[in-house]
Amino acid sequence: MSDLVVDVQNLSRSFREKVALDNFSIQIPRGCVYGLVGENGAGKTTLLKHLLGLYAAQTGSVSVFGLNPATEPVSVLSRIGYLSEDREMPMWMKVGEIIRYRGAFFETWDAGYAEELRKTFDLNPEQKVKSLSRGQLARVGLILALAHRPDLLLLDEPSSGLDPVVRRDILAAIIRTVADEGRTVVFSSHLLDEVQRVSDHVAMIHGGKQVLTASVEDILQSHVRMTVRFESPRESAPPLKSALSCHGEGVEWTVLCNGQREAVRQEISQLNGEVVEEASPTLDEIFVAKIGGTGSRSGSA
Repeated sequence: MSDLVVDVQNLSRSFREKVALDNFSIQIPRGCVYGLVGENGAGKTTLLKHLLGLYAAQTGSVSVFGLNPATEPVSVLSRIGYLSEDREMPMWMKVGEIIRYRGAFFETWDAGYAEELRKTFDLNPEQKVKSLSRGQLARVGLILALAHRPDLLLLDEPSSGLDPVVRRDILAAIIRTVADEGRTVVFSSHLLDEVQRVSDHVAMIHGGKQVLTASVEDILQSHVRMTVRFESPRESAPPLKSALSCHGEGVEWTVLCNGQREAVRQEISQLNGEVVEEASPTLDEIFVAKIGGTGSRSGSA
């Protein structure tokens, strides 16, 4: 257990009548990239704020580096790098000033690495923070989160405001570099293609509850997408009890299943259908199927 960086057990959190996290448990080992995926408001940011000690557990427990971040914030936060979705920082400072200012708070601050990142991100040290675009603010935030080389990097929607090319090249490179150096990355995103590309493990969250937690490889290998054709057009989705989801129209339907491949094939055969193609689904398809429940959807997808 000493190799665990994060250990959350049966964590629940409510804000008045809204349940933000419901009996949530997660264990994150050292040196991996862990993606938290879910729609906006699913509970991802609430979980990260517990890891930062900003919220104390109402029920359950939260441990980071074997410590309670709510009661021992100095010991925990000195080893964490954090990029918030809001990119909050002093607007009156210049880029170079805010980098030097943040460096004064960390004994492990690497000024050379900070300058390397600034050049990589093409940021002008004399430019005022208030004049930066949303994408530039995200780049500055990444420098502030990374330059003290934290043992744990927490990124809340890190690609928000970044164009697709920057998101792919810079974010993926940073996350993999941190993980390859033996440190740990936890990042939240509603962009599942991004999570699939760079994560080792994934926790899918919906309405504060865990939908699925496993390695990306295991999730993708255990699910299959089938293209099914029937002898005659169907007005509604075929009743496939063993499938996670089914959508389409007429004679052709797309079916997604998990570990029930043969059972689904038998059901399809009994309905005079034929599986004409099988392929690996994306994380996005799996997530939509999971939160949609076992009920099928008719009509065009």
